This record gives sequence, structure tokens and C-alpha cells, in this order.
Amino acid sequence: MTQLFLESALIILILVTLLWILSVFIKDVSIVDLFWGTGFVVVNAWYFFNTGDFYLRNIILFALVSVWGLRLTIYLSIRNIGKGEDYRYQQFRKDYGPERYWWFSYFQVFLLQGSLIMIVSLPLLAGNFATNSNDLNVLDYIAIVFWIIGFTFEAGGDYQMAKFKSKAENKGKVMNTGFWKYTRHPNYFGDFAVWWSYALFCVAAGKYWYIIGSVIMTILLLKVSGVSLLERSLKDKKPGYQDYIKRTSAFIPWPPKKKL
Repeated sequence: MTQLFLESALIILILVTLLWILSVFIKDVSIVDLFWGTGFVVVNAWYFFNTGDFYLRNIILFALVSVWGLRLTIYLSIRNIGKGEDYRYQQFRKDYGPERYWWFSYFQVFLLQGSLIMIVSLPLLAGNFATNSNDLNVLDYIAIVFWIIGFTFEAGGDYQMAKFKSKAENKGKVMNTGFWKYTRHPNYFGDFAVWWSYALFCVAAGKYWYIIGSVIMTILLLKVSGVSLLERSLKDKKPGYQDYIKRTSAFIPWPPKKKL
């Protein structure tokens, strides 16, 4: 299992390095975001094709991870390509200075993201490697349900938001319909559910500590680059967002509170 992990880590290292070189030429570090979903597809595919026999759990994992990761990459590509560098990276470039940031970004952004992909994907490593029969147990079926719920919220939330933003009359307004009526972050909740489905597959295969990958993903979603980061900016930028916060669950879907 260690060899598989190291081999996939080398592949990710090569890919993020090539991506960094491209970012230097086009002066756009935010292209790394497009690789996030694809990176997991690459790692999981390596595990899948190099663990020996293709058992049912492995096949299910391969299909689910591929659909999730490629959907995310396609969505972000449609949303971001041609829009210029993300404001976060523009600020980093300004803070560190353009003459320094071109090489500093390799460590701060690209190697960091590659490392996170390897750590977060640990449930996929265990789920693939530890499976040695076509038998599924109750945790596998629960995992599939978790994935369906998560993917529905994530993809559905992204679609609803994209449709909302496409209408000029909604500029500056708060999205509070559809999935966004029940949680302020349906896409992040969906991502959370998807990754805990992978953790359940891992446990179903008889491996436990590898779910640390799903724990790390949860921390990223809640405390680092997800909910907390986005809410800090939305509170000031969007009128009515404070009222939306009072009425709508932050993360776990729940019926909204009635206006007083």
C-alpha cells in the first residue's frame, strides 16, 4: 500500500509542477483550482488499476470518484476560464511581490494542493487496496446513499447558483431558494457528504485510520477555505446576507426559521 501511495504522490508532484510552470507563463495561479477534482480522479484511478483484481467496491469507487471529480473540474472551468486570476491569488501576488511570487507560489499553492490531495485521498487508497472480494456490506450501501445525497446537493447547488447569477436582475442579491433555502452552503455540505461516503467505503473494507482524509476535508470545508472564508467576505459585500444568516442553517440542511 505504501508503494502505491508513493507512486501516486510522484504522479501528482509531476502534474502540479507542470501546472505551476504553465501558471508562470500565463500569470494565473488560480488554474490550480481546476485541478482539485481531477487530482483525485488521477490518484484514485492509479489505485484502482494497480491493486490487482477489479472487485465491486473498487468499481463503484472508481465510478463515483470519477463522476464527482470530473464534474467539479468541468464546472469550475466553465465558471473561471477567461475571468482572470482569482482575487485571493491576486492579493497574494501583491503581498509577496510579482518578482517573488512566481516561484513562491509553487510552494504556497501548488505543492500545498498536491499534498492535500494525497492526504485527503487516503480513504480511496484503503478502500481500493483492502478490498479482496465482491461482497458488499451495509456500510457500502449507506456510503452510496451518502454519495447520492452529497452529489445532489453539490452539483444541484452549483447549478442553481450559476443560473441565479446569470440573470442581471439578481446582481448583489442573496440566493435563498432551492437548496440554498435550507443551507447557506449546499455545495460545501454536498462535498462533505461525498467525502464521508468515501470514508464509509474505507471502513467497509476494514480500514479505519485512513478516514483521516475525510476529517481533513471537513476541516478545510468548515474552517479554512470553505464556509468561514466565504462568509467573511459575503457579510460585508451583500446587503441582506445578515438576515439570511439569521434564518438559514450554516451547513447541515434544515428548514429555515420564520421571520419574526
